[in-house]
Amino acid sequence: MSSIRYDEYQEEPLFISEITQLDMYLANRTEQRKPVEVDDVWDKSVKVEESAYYWKGSPIVLGKPSKGTKKPVAVELFCGCGGTSMGFEMAGFHIALGADIHVPSWQTFVHNHPNSSAILGDVRKIESAHILGAINSKVDVLIAGVPCQGFSLNNRKRHSEDERNYLYREFIRIIKEVKPRAIILENVSGMRSAANGRFVEEIERDLSKASGMEVRSKMLFAPDYGVPQNRQRLIFVGVKGERFDFSRIKSTHGPDANNPYVTIREAIGDLPGLHAGESAYDYRSDPSCNYQRLMRKNAPVEISNHTAPKHPLETIRKIRDTIPGEPMYPRFRQRIRLAWNIQSPTQVAGGIRPQFQFGHPEDARGLTVRERCRIQSFPDDFVVCGGTVQGRVQTGNAVPPLLAKAVAGAIKEYIG
Repeated sequence: MSSIRYDEYQEEPLFISEITQLDMYLANRTEQRKPVEVDDVWDKSVKVEESAYYWKGSPIVLGKPSKGTKKPVAVELFCGCGGTSMGFEMAGFHIALGADIHVPSWQTFVHNHPNSSAILGDVRKIESAHILGAINSKVDVLIAGVPCQGFSLNNRKRHSEDERNYLYREFIRIIKEVKPRAIILENVSGMRSAANGRFVEEIERDLSKASGMEVRSKMLFAPDYGVPQNRQRLIFVGVKGERFDFSRIKSTHGPDANNPYVTIREAIGDLPGLHAGESAYDYRSDPSCNYQRLMRKNAPVEISNHTAPKHPLETIRKIRDTIPGEPMYPRFRQRIRLAWNIQSPTQVAGGIRPQFQFGHPEDARGLTVRERCRIQSFPDDFVVCGGTVQGRVQTGNAVPPLLAKAVAGAIKEYIG
């Protein structure tokens, strides 16, 4: 295994032969920046604060060329921790490469996709030669989960001129050069209403022109595909030579499928109970439903990422005294204590200083990263790197794998 570091401070590429060496290199080079203090953090004229975990150097390319796979090949830009990629793997695709700027997310992708190439860096600095050289293969499906914060209804600084809203143009640039057989772009539901719907129309038109495909979009509801979370994602799809039929994305749950939605109890009820600050590493009960069996299908001996956040006593009391299903804070109605018999509201990343979002239905604490993974439909063999806070960022930004699997299954019908 080898990787190439295209370093703005190096005249020649730096070759690193082991992933452990790469991790050490990143740890030494990633500089943490202190947040800039502003008078009004909600002022839309103030540029959005960037994460200190964004990689600012030239791209790092970790190359693992594809070796004669018979599976259709997918590449994901803005891959985050790899939710969409995992869903496509579940549907029988080979994930050749993922690219992202957020260091902990990239490390999580690399850890969970040991046979995939990966690029760490700003997409504006990534060339198609980096992608094609790293995978040594054609690209059947090119995917982009463009940053959604500029469109998100949970973003109090949301506005149409947020520069993150235009990163899809980098996706267009790479489409023209890579020439995939199918393209997928996903974003949050808030894009529909941003700029009075202008963005959706522009993106459909621009993607169609760049790809030579008829690109269409549709809102998908995650519980329809077995995800225990009321999450909606806007999906743009185009395939070569045909008009994509969204009815081919088959629901597995809900009224149309005659199968009840997955509840919070089904999602996390078999995970060990914890007090604030505690960890657990072993299962203490057998799975009691199909969802738990699916999540534990390839589970390792020890549970990963199941550490409860540490809370001050005041917060513990606040959660304890909140009725399950009700808000914990009057000013933040979306921050509820979960109830066993419901689906979770949309998990969010929490912005630049993420806090715990939901209270556990039974324990007086916030959720562990493993519980957040379960609510997103990440199986238990998926390991999130970077600690609790960055784990919230990654799980909040991710596309639920079971939702991505449903989309991937429909795409596979077109490209084989």
